Formats: sequence, structure tokens, C-alpha cells
Amino acid sequence: MRNCIFCDIVAGRTPAVKIMETHRTLAFLDIAPVHYGHTLIIPKAHHQNLLDLPDELWLEMGQASRRVAGALMKALYARGFNIGMNNFDAAGQVVYHAHLHVIPRYLSDGLHFFPQGDYQPGDMEKVGQQLRQALE
Repeated sequence: MRNCIFCDIVAGRTPAVKIMETHRTLAFLDIAPVHYGHTLIIPKAHHQNLLDLPDELWLEMGQASRRVAGALMKALYARGFNIGMNNFDAAGQVVYHAHLHVIPRYLSDGLHFFPQGDYQPGDMEKVGQQLRQALE
């Protein structure tokens, strides 16, 4: 795809510190890491987001993420990890090429990802019904 930094990395036009590669995926270090070792897993073919990914490619990205997560724990002594994906503007997607973040975590790192709230009385069932209908 034209003007896609991740496609440029796959094509070798833009440098990246590559961690691992499969036939259809590439893992490389994020240039703006949450912690050292923060890795991005991308499909080599251009797909904009999760909804655009074929199921088998999504599975392959998940398998690559699991391997990278194990390496982060072994090599960088991470005590855990987060795997995340931002899809569309409202979720913070900046590069419109599907990618997973694999972020090493440490007990004292102070990171908090999501505030938690409560449903108003009766709203949980309403939302559940709306989602079940959308899945039909």
C-alpha cells in the first residue's frame, strides 16, 4: 500500500529492528516503546485492522505474539505482558496497517491501561441483548 510505514518496513524501504519473521508476519521493535522490548506484530500483506484480517492470518499473528511474549519474559526478565490492538480512530489507531502490540510488564512499572466503571441498573442486560442481536 502506498504511504504505509509498515508496508515500507516489509519491503525493506524503511529500517526496523526485526525480531522474528514468518511467511506472512513480521515482528519488530516499536520505535516509541512503552518499555524496552515493546514489539509490533504485523501481517506482511496490508490489512487495515482486525475486521479486515482473514481468520488464518489473525491466528498466525496470535501465534507470533505468543512466541514474542515468551522471549520478552526470558530475555528481558519481564514479569508479564500485555497484548493489545487499536482499531479505528476512536481506539487510538495511528498506523492503518493491522498490528498487535506485545508489551513487557514489570511489577513496579506503574502502568494502568483502562479505568473501570459500573453499569447503571438494568443497562447490563440491555447491552447484552443488543450485542446478541448484532451477532445473529
